[in-house]
Amino acid sequence: MTDAPADLEADLEGGLAEPEDLEPAQGSLRLSSPGDDYDATQWETAAAGVLRKARRLRDDDPDSAVWATLSRTTLDGIEVAPIGVPGDLEGLATSGRPTRAGDWDVRTHVSGPDAAQANEAVLLDLDNGATSLWVELGAGLTVEDLPRALRGVLVDLAPVVLSNSSVAAARALVALADDTGVDLHPGTNFGADPLADDVVEVALLAREHGVLGVVASGLRVHEQGASDAQELGVAIAAGVTALRALTEAGFSPDEAAAVVELRLAVTDEQFPSIAKLRAARRLWARVLELSGVGDLAVRQHAVTSRAQMSKYDPWVNILRGTVAAFAAGVGGAEAVTVIPFDEPLGLPDALGRRIARNTSSLLISESHVARVADPAGGSYAVEKLTDDLAAAGWAELQEIEAAGGLAADSGLSGRIAAVAATRDEQVARRTRPLTGVSEFPHLGESLPERASSSIGADVRRYGAAFEALRDEPATAPVFLATMGSVAAHTARATFATNLFAAGGVAVEVAGPTDGVESVLAAYNGEQVVCLAGTDAAYADRGTDLVAALRGAGATHVIIAGKPIDGVDDSCAMGVDALAFLTRTREKLV
Repeated sequence: MTDAPADLEADLEGGLAEPEDLEPAQGSLRLSSPGDDYDATQWETAAAGVLRKARRLRDDDPDSAVWATLSRTTLDGIEVAPIGVPGDLEGLATSGRPTRAGDWDVRTHVSGPDAAQANEAVLLDLDNGATSLWVELGAGLTVEDLPRALRGVLVDLAPVVLSNSSVAAARALVALADDTGVDLHPGTNFGADPLADDVVEVALLAREHGVLGVVASGLRVHEQGASDAQELGVAIAAGVTALRALTEAGFSPDEAAAVVELRLAVTDEQFPSIAKLRAARRLWARVLELSGVGDLAVRQHAVTSRAQMSKYDPWVNILRGTVAAFAAGVGGAEAVTVIPFDEPLGLPDALGRRIARNTSSLLISESHVARVADPAGGSYAVEKLTDDLAAAGWAELQEIEAAGGLAADSGLSGRIAAVAATRDEQVARRTRPLTGVSEFPHLGESLPERASSSIGADVRRYGAAFEALRDEPATAPVFLATMGSVAAHTARATFATNLFAAGGVAVEVAGPTDGVESVLAAYNGEQVVCLAGTDAAYADRGTDLVAALRGAGATHVIIAGKPIDGVDDSCAMGVDALAFLTRTREKLV
């Protein structure tokens, strides 16, 4: 028995210090010539010129205003500058760097819908580039299905990782290895939840067979809308929970840590995802140091985000998954799962699974992303973001600990809901755009058909509110009253058309016009009308056109741009698109 859990509880109340034995990096490598040296002031001048041309800076604004203009704030309140500078590295801690050498483990997700189809899928995956399996129980597969689902799988060569696991599932996996006369691959993970009652029993079985036994995951809270720091805090708190439970049951701290694997989500926001994986290593390294654990590298399993995916224009999910997988590889994940692009539509088919596994294969074998360990290391911006995320994640861990741990933290769901609401507002205003959903939607698209599946049904997808509008398209179109030649109305007409399409609303376009009468000639009695033209056209004949359209039967008139007399609503950049579309659809009867 050890008193490490009690010591850890006290130490977690302190700050996120650097391990005492960390040695500074030795030497330097210069990749530029003396004539290539520039400072931030020169960048400010160049960037300010571009922003003034784009009217994002006034002529009398100082060049230094570009920092405030181009900086952004994450959902964790972290300020991210537009560029990194050498001063960003002053005083930063950089422990927990990626340690993976070479290719990552290409881990495919398996969920059913039954043992026979799961077996067909896993054998195809393993024959075509996958190197391990992530088997999710409870959504089509049961413990009793494992022998059939894994028939033909060489479990000594291909690690099998379980989700929604139990002692029975772990024993079934052991029996499968015994039946074929082999030992389970050391990367196998029985997948116990740190909060489960049987976590100790599963971990004992894992220790006995030389495999992993516990998954400390932040994936679930990510899929409910958590920020990066909240996900980090939850994942590390789950790991701490496992360490406490196992050491109290007689494991040494080293034995307890040796059976734990971290699981985190990665998104198409590549730099925060890279920083999150690097920060997770630093946080876990600190926990292990406080627990008295020796030099033990953590194994990370990165999963491309389901929350970022869309069921409309699902092909964009391929791009999202590629960027996320790249971030996972650069961030040092030992295992990467790319969720098939068609999962939001139902059960992924052979094409979806093929593209998912090939995403990693292409990044590894053609882009050579895995050739360099920690390729983001030394980047001013990434190092700064890593440090900021590590501090924010540690603060979240401390809040969870202060509440009594994950099982007792009644405020966690509220904190996550608050972040999710902020993200929802950003999505609604399209400051966090979703291609194919809130931006550039295609109303006439034909979606691929997939068999129904419950996997991912409880995920809080970022574009869910827009997708709900698309699920029930408006039964009537909006008349787009274009004012002037094509060149005069194209920008606002295109903006309005895309905005309406994001809410499942089609438009009937007047086309080029030369006055009120030509607009009326194209009008066909639609109840809702949207004016699209230049400011000069609005000033010249906007009020007259509104009156004429009302006289012809229009009951609700919108203008693309700033409001003028007589209109009922307006739309422009920054509008709450969801609120606007909801109001508009209420008028389309």
